Amino acid sequence: MEQKEVSLTISGMTCAACANKIEKGLSRVEGVKEANVNFALEKTTIKYDPSVVDKKEFEAKIEKLGYQVIHDKTEFDISGMTCAACANRIEKRMNKLEGVSSANVNFALETLSVEYDNRAINPNEMVETIKKLGFTLIPKQDARETVDHKEKEIEKQYGKFIFSAILTLPLLWTMVTHFEMTAFLYMPGMFMNPWVQLALATPVQFIVGAQFYKGAYQALKNKSANMDVLVALGTSAAYFYSIYLGWEWMAAGGQGMPELYFEAAAVIITLIVLGKLFEVRAKGRTSQAIQKLLGLQAKTARVIRNGEEVEIPAEEVIVGDVVIIKPGEKVPVDGELIEGRSAIDESMITGESIPVDKSIGDSVIGATINKNGSIKVKATKVGRDTALSQIVKVVEEAQGSKADIQRLVDKVSGIFVPVVVAIAIATFLIWYFIVAPGDLRQALIPMISILVIACPCALGLATPTSIMAGSGRAAEMGLLFKGGEHLENTQNIQTVVLDKTGTVTKGQPELTDVEIAEGFTEEDVLYYVGSAEKHSEHPLAQAMVKGIKEKGISLNDSTDFEAIPGYGIRAIVDNKEILAGTRNLMKQHSVPMKNADSLMEELENQGKTAMLIAVEGQFAGIIAVADTVKETSKEAIERMHDLGLEVIMLTGDNERTAKAIASQVGITHVIAEVIPEQKSSEVKKLQEQGKKVAMVGDGINDAPALAVADIGMAIGTGTDVAIEAADITLMRGDLNSVADAIHMSRKTMKNIKQNLFFAFIYNTSAIPIAAVGLLAPWVAGAAMAFSSVSVVLNALRLQKVKFTK
Repeated sequence: MEQKEVSLTISGMTCAACANKIEKGLSRVEGVKEANVNFALEKTTIKYDPSVVDKKEFEAKIEKLGYQVIHDKTEFDISGMTCAACANRIEKRMNKLEGVSSANVNFALETLSVEYDNRAINPNEMVETIKKLGFTLIPKQDARETVDHKEKEIEKQYGKFIFSAILTLPLLWTMVTHFEMTAFLYMPGMFMNPWVQLALATPVQFIVGAQFYKGAYQALKNKSANMDVLVALGTSAAYFYSIYLGWEWMAAGGQGMPELYFEAAAVIITLIVLGKLFEVRAKGRTSQAIQKLLGLQAKTARVIRNGEEVEIPAEEVIVGDVVIIKPGEKVPVDGELIEGRSAIDESMITGESIPVDKSIGDSVIGATINKNGSIKVKATKVGRDTALSQIVKVVEEAQGSKADIQRLVDKVSGIFVPVVVAIAIATFLIWYFIVAPGDLRQALIPMISILVIACPCALGLATPTSIMAGSGRAAEMGLLFKGGEHLENTQNIQTVVLDKTGTVTKGQPELTDVEIAEGFTEEDVLYYVGSAEKHSEHPLAQAMVKGIKEKGISLNDSTDFEAIPGYGIRAIVDNKEILAGTRNLMKQHSVPMKNADSLMEELENQGKTAMLIAVEGQFAGIIAVADTVKETSKEAIERMHDLGLEVIMLTGDNERTAKAIASQVGITHVIAEVIPEQKSSEVKKLQEQGKKVAMVGDGINDAPALAVADIGMAIGTGTDVAIEAADITLMRGDLNSVADAIHMSRKTMKNIKQNLFFAFIYNTSAIPIAAVGLLAPWVAGAAMAFSSVSVVLNALRLQKVKFTK
């Protein structure tokens, strides 16, 4: 069964109850396997069977529930059309493209208007698709400048707030002059007139407040309740009761100063709109990490086309293009270096501050910075296939997914509003029949305060904003959490299992020791060995030759080269027989070993591979090669111990080598001589002991163990395979990232718990205060509006998290 995933941006949600309603509605659609709605991100992610349901049905369902789906829009001029049939062909082809919601061709104007999802397709891909049909799309540059719907929302809420504040200020002034301490303030008599107050309050109630009535109607129509229901009920009660009091005052002769509640309704609406304005701005800051990542991309690329150097937009680079990158410029695409040498600053991708030396054949990552020489790179990945685009995708998915704790909160939010309405009605009845019998005014105030103070906005924002901020900050440091649930579960890890090669060690053997026998010089021995091993394909031989060349020794060609499996090699260099290999090779050729055994054993005990060297039948020395420990491994393992974690090394190497490496970095528990297929069963054994286990490997050889572990961490450069294999991808080749990931998870979960504590305490403790009549409705409105902002601001503290020992 085929399964697809689509993400849609939604507008019109006011609280977690809205998100819950949409999620339930989408989940009931036939063919939908899973639907997640993130209130903070205003986005839904749907997994579905395309053979059963079409994604257009999701948009229809969302709109039926009373919300809108936001699309990116672009326009093109079309050249090459000759009749209406051409327009029809283009329109049909465009509407079949993945990510396109609607495409309309105007044959008379020769234009194409497209609504699309920029996460699935971009305008350049549309141009290429239609080009294959024989037509040319010319982007209208001004139309491609898409305005962020959040920016539009900010402008809209700002306009509403200013309009509402101007009308509400005189009403607020009338309320302030009721207090004894402000009795000296001047109040124009006209503002005390009920009908003047009605004229001021009505636009606020029904123009600015229209969004609450509309939201409440849609919610009730779909048999649910949300924040809009509470606000609409509370403010309407105050507004219409004030009209009743105004008529009562007129009937009594219009004497004195009536006690009206127009200002309560108007102030509540004004403050909620102000709170929403602050909330939208603050929520925008929680998704800054993705904007920062997208901002890293190079805007243009210098490519060779038809033998000429031309500058084009980066999105127009195609696979196979040769890109020229000068010092100080950004690498526009992922590719292979084919000419030149340089040091590349990869800190924006990996978080690693030290530039990485690159030479011919090495891969380079888009958005990194060329620090030194001019280089030529052959593009291997462009557009959505680049490492940066993959990172953005992973971060977006993590921010849009739900942690288990959030699912629980969503359930609570779903029943919270109906319960609050029931409590408000009960409070009204108690006041009207028991506390102040027959006094409608006395009974109405606590009911209005309860309806307003209990809006569950803060509750709905508590978890997703923290996950957005936490996963975003982690991405900046090269930690990619594949989902919110992994960000949550990493905090529970007790045992960290480390693969050895490429994780604790560099993964590449290096020349480490040269011990020379009497009668030989180091330069001569290295010359003979390097020349003999020069053409060998064995990784240890290549490491040895590389190390010798780095010492500045020039090598010659050998003759009669012979690789002897299990023993070593034999070759002729400058008419001299050179042997390099094991003790058995030396015995086979009757080479006298002058006390070499003890030195050989000492090197092997250090986890090194030692080779005996003989020149013309004479023992010349020992050369050792080893996969050396990364400079940061010891410090990283100390950090893990400081976090209270048990650290285990799991490797296929022999026990002596494994223990030698482990002792260098402070690991005491080693499981050695384990083939890749057995690694997963070793992880299971640890889990059977009741331990929460994280497996750290390269994401390819360790895939089974990564999948079995409670949390799989792929350490490497963030390749597609590594990203797919693990729950967390550690972009830096540094074990400090393991400690950082656990530290970030703990910080994020602590932040979520703080948010939930304040949101629950706020909503639950404020209700009894309002019920006993100690909370004025306008104060309840102000408190409710700013509770959401405080939760978001607390989540934003995660963007300042420092990764230190």
